[in-house]
Amino acid sequence: MRYIIYGAGGIGGGIGALLQLAGCDVVLIARGAHLDAMQQVGLLIRRPSGEQRVAVTAVGHPSELTFGDEDVVILTMKGQDTAGALDDLERCAGPELPIVCGQNGVGNERSVARRFLNVYGMLVVMPATFLVAGEIALFGEPRAGLLDSGRFPRGVDETVTQLCADLSRAGFNAQADADVMRLKHGKLLDNLGNAVGALCGETALRSAGDEVRAFMRRMREEAIACYDAAQIDYAPRSEVGERRAATFSSGEIPGVERGGSSTWQSFRRGVPAIETDWLNGEIVLLGLEHDVPTPANRALQLMAKRALRSGLSVGSVAIGDIVALEEQLAAG
Repeated sequence: MRYIIYGAGGIGGGIGALLQLAGCDVVLIARGAHLDAMQQVGLLIRRPSGEQRVAVTAVGHPSELTFGDEDVVILTMKGQDTAGALDDLERCAGPELPIVCGQNGVGNERSVARRFLNVYGMLVVMPATFLVAGEIALFGEPRAGLLDSGRFPRGVDETVTQLCADLSRAGFNAQADADVMRLKHGKLLDNLGNAVGALCGETALRSAGDEVRAFMRRMREEAIACYDAAQIDYAPRSEVGERRAATFSSGEIPGVERGGSSTWQSFRRGVPAIETDWLNGEIVLLGLEHDVPTPANRALQLMAKRALRSGLSVGSVAIGDIVALEEQLAAG
């Protein structure tokens, strides 16, 4: 198979580079200065065990490729960019193209399934940082990340079996799971706090004072209430945490800032859109559909939008401001 990684930032670039080093046929789709750097000098992969520059094939758009029966696309862009990517792929390749959603949240698979026939979900637990064009930092050792995959909405087939075998050979922990969306719903419970680290700063998130911990707990409780109302099965956070602990620990890379979540990295790079609508917004939507109040998730979603519009920097919002908005929303 040829793997086409669409959105080759920290996650996509890391997956693509390690697959290529394992002997797989890989193409990266990226844009801007990052694309220019990869085309000119390759992709520098930095890890706790050392660094390696990988000569990658990188293009700026699917129209630059000729698609064939052996191609599999792995989407690794943020959720807000999925629709545009699907437009491009539909025009260039057609609806039979297998598409794997290696993205946070649980809404991308549904978006793809409306338009394509072969859709796969991928659980992504992978400490990666992308802040410098042409460079990716992968902090996980001994394996770079946890990438269990399966068909959407459920099932396993030859494509996902081969994908997981190739990912395992490339240095990931990747198991074929017929109910991968259960894992992704469980992972979403942790991703609900991504914007807290971006707005309040990763220091505030890591120190996890009482106010931060209580707010994070309320967001998760809202999500679980929505899951229960919608009869959505989800993996307990402990299950995903145990798999993570068995896969890697996060090491140090000299001269590289560990940074924070994908939302934090978007704020740091000045990206004009973030994925909060596909994380907290997913819970807000479920709440609306099933009459479950979600003021904590809605407050964080709205505060993130305000910060983005105002051009606020990482760490410029106090947790108390978010809680105040939550209380206002809860009061109606």
